[in-house]
Amino acid sequence: MKLIFLDTETTGIDVKKDRLCQLCYYKVGEEIKANYYKPPFPIPVGAMSVHHITNEMVAYKPPFQRSPSHEYLKEKLADHVMVAHNADFDAAILGNEGLQVPRKICTLRVARYLDDKEEIPEYKLQYLRYHFGLVLDAPAHDAKGDVIVLYAVFGKLLELMMKKIPDEESAIEEMVRISSRPTLVKRFKFGKYKGSLVSEVATTDRGYLEWLLKEKIKTGEENSDISYTLKEYLK
Repeated sequence: MKLIFLDTETTGIDVKKDRLCQLCYYKVGEEIKANYYKPPFPIPVGAMSVHHITNEMVAYKPPFQRSPSHEYLKEKLADHVMVAHNADFDAAILGNEGLQVPRKICTLRVARYLDDKEEIPEYKLQYLRYHFGLVLDAPAHDAKGDVIVLYAVFGKLLELMMKKIPDEESAIEEMVRISSRPTLVKRFKFGKYKGSLVSEVATTDRGYLEWLLKEKIKTGEENSDISYTLKEYLK
């Protein structure tokens, strides 16, 4: 199974318009590649406060679409499975840059699927890193560091999946299948109802669900897991 591990740092979280300012990818057997790119518009302060990539840092960097990495990924993604955390977001950002992602594994969706007893309070990549006890030399707030963590978290998730499906290739195919469509979120992992069942909030505060869905649609996240869940409970 051909896998390529990938993480993006972007100008924001709007999947309809935001663009790359840093990209890291790793194919087993090759070096980890991490580079900065100049997006077609300035990086907003809100995004800088998250990943600490400033406009000065990318002022003399090439646009991603004219970089060797763009050509490399255009070729590799055609027959590789992209592995990313919240993979739909990375795939959408790559789409804004002219790249298609035919097949992907989302480690967030796979982690949620495997946590059938809801023993993991959060599914953020760094939380899973420490939940699984992974000792890694990975810089924080950086695409390269996230790919190092991503690769290790994927390894743990594959171990868990192979307890259900002992054949490695079949287990990876199941991870692709799980990642291919939205899944129901049982509990809120954020916001004022963090830890609460979505079904309970739907009964006690339907207005919150309606507001949250509108906010997700504004940023182009109408096909995300949480949006899918909100739509189901608002039917």
